[in-house]
Amino acid sequence: MDRMKELVKLINKYDKEYYELDNPSISDMEYDALYYELVALEQMSGIVLPNSPTHRVGGAVQKGFNKHKHKLRLYSLDKAQNRTQLENFFQRVIKAVGYMPKFTLEHKFDGLTVSLTYKNGELVSAATRGDGITGEEITAQVKTIRSVPLTIHYKGEIEILGEGIMRLSVFEKYNETAKTPLKNPRNGAAGAIRNLNPKITASRKLDFLAYNVGYVEENLFKTQCEVNQFLRENGFLVDDKFVIVSDVDNAMVELNKIEEHRETLDFMIDGAVLKIDDMSLREKLGYTDKFPRWALAYKFTAQETTTIVKGVKWQVSRTSKINPLAVLEPVELMGVTVKQATLNNYSDIQRKDIKINSRVFIRRSNDVIPEITAVASHNEDSMEILKPTNCPACGSVVREEGAFLYCTNPDFCAPTIISYLDHFAQKSCMDIEGLSEKTAEQLYNEMHIKYPYQLYYLTMEQLLTLEGFKEKKASNLLSNIEKSKNVTLDRFIFSLGIPSIGRKTARQLADTFQSLEKLMEANTQTLLALDDFGQIMADNVVGFFADDKNIDLINKLLEAGVTIKVEEKKEGIFSGKVVVLTGSLSTFKRSQAAKIIEEQGGKVNDTVSKSVNLVIAGKDAGSKLAKAQKLEIEIWDEGQFINALGSDFIMV
Repeated sequence: MDRMKELVKLINKYDKEYYELDNPSISDMEYDALYYELVALEQMSGIVLPNSPTHRVGGAVQKGFNKHKHKLRLYSLDKAQNRTQLENFFQRVIKAVGYMPKFTLEHKFDGLTVSLTYKNGELVSAATRGDGITGEEITAQVKTIRSVPLTIHYKGEIEILGEGIMRLSVFEKYNETAKTPLKNPRNGAAGAIRNLNPKITASRKLDFLAYNVGYVEENLFKTQCEVNQFLRENGFLVDDKFVIVSDVDNAMVELNKIEEHRETLDFMIDGAVLKIDDMSLREKLGYTDKFPRWALAYKFTAQETTTIVKGVKWQVSRTSKINPLAVLEPVELMGVTVKQATLNNYSDIQRKDIKINSRVFIRRSNDVIPEITAVASHNEDSMEILKPTNCPACGSVVREEGAFLYCTNPDFCAPTIISYLDHFAQKSCMDIEGLSEKTAEQLYNEMHIKYPYQLYYLTMEQLLTLEGFKEKKASNLLSNIEKSKNVTLDRFIFSLGIPSIGRKTARQLADTFQSLEKLMEANTQTLLALDDFGQIMADNVVGFFADDKNIDLINKLLEAGVTIKVEEKKEGIFSGKVVVLTGSLSTFKRSQAAKIIEEQGGKVNDTVSKSVNLVIAGKDAGSKLAKAQKLEIEIWDEGQFINALGSDFIMV
């Protein structure tokens, strides 16, 4: 009983932060763990406390907003987190109706539930879900969302249900210049809509995705499929992911597909929603105090949680930039124990108000090291993070350049030298197999190797003196160093470590200039004329080749026997075309599709612009597809792409 009281108090506090203040201090994962613990205790004891959040939907109406009473109650959704819980839900449905009905399955958006009311084809009001019975009247705010139709074809009274969301691309762009960064897109959307100033709503550039109909004055729909079609025909943005499933195996296949392609979406989802398609069956099953018995939210593995910042390590990169790395109180996230997180730069630390001993939100995508997205809460022990005045590796004075810190003595700074040697040897650069970061460290410490050209003068006798090197390992490394002398122009450019020039940009420079000599002669104006080539990138290229030290390095590499070969431009069905891939492809990975396009003479871009000739759109294509449509760029689906390849198609 004491634990139940404690949980009720905690969850009600977190509900107020989430639903009423739009300022959560814990992640959804942590909230769900507390909620499920309370549910289990209630089931075990048979007792439900009067103020238990397990029997309540949403939160109270904020002061300053007019109240809006929903014509039909808006419910929350029961949740499942694994196959067993999903099977249990299906079994309950089968027991109630006598057979396994068809279910619709679609994304579960992570935004703010919004209800739109239309009369005579015009939007007359908009409201939040609130407590399910009464919400906040937010019509002025919602009218600033451009994807909300102000008029529809249907002339009867109807309530459209959907989610107000902030796309990831919009969220990231907003946070680049925001004085106070948003914690996450959900918080950004909720804070914008539940704001008394509609100008704030407009500034966040939100979208509205419709997914259901609440009240409707006549019996229009027999199935959810009909609802989905109605929403499309009346001009609403509707989720592209909308499929029918008929059993557990079928549902799990679709759920796994969604989770696999989760990272390709331009909006946040935290799972998927299953709903019985047949409306008459929904009426038969009815509702609990909080949930419809005919629907379920299947929650995916959380990508976000909170933990404590214990300290900051400052690391020196190959470009001599000094990067902060947060040391965290260990926490489990996506099946991995997380102990560190990236901090972009000192300005970002200040802007996000990150402090040592404060609780922060961390987010992890796929296998990438987590990033601190925002502060959850400070406490009396929170301390400011101080920027270093000296290089943590060599002690040299730190130089500030914009938002970044640099070591002023990179030629004698061990981490910079070792990282550069490691970069030079990578597969996408000179491809020297066997020359790992550990080996680079050995070569620096034992052989005083500081510059890449020195690698080409190593001998068997020297390598055999290193710990862990026997004759075979030494022979293989020397052989791979020799093979690396024949290198393509794009890989050689990338191996030089020009600041802000990545692998794709190096390829672009190689394709454009066709020789190292011509690239070295390029001026800023010529470089700025290239697609997606900004001022900083152009200045970095020109500045690199204007430095005598870098020219000396290149000359010594050539003297050591490095030969640069220029690949002939490939001819094929995509010759002369700039192509953008967006969304998920079912036949192969995007990286495989990009390789095929390049083998057929095309060039693959990451962003859509006027210079793009073709966009290939898979499932769940987002803002790139919308921009291509706006610019009237030719668009293919996956079927058209495969048909165009014809007999030339080779599965990579």
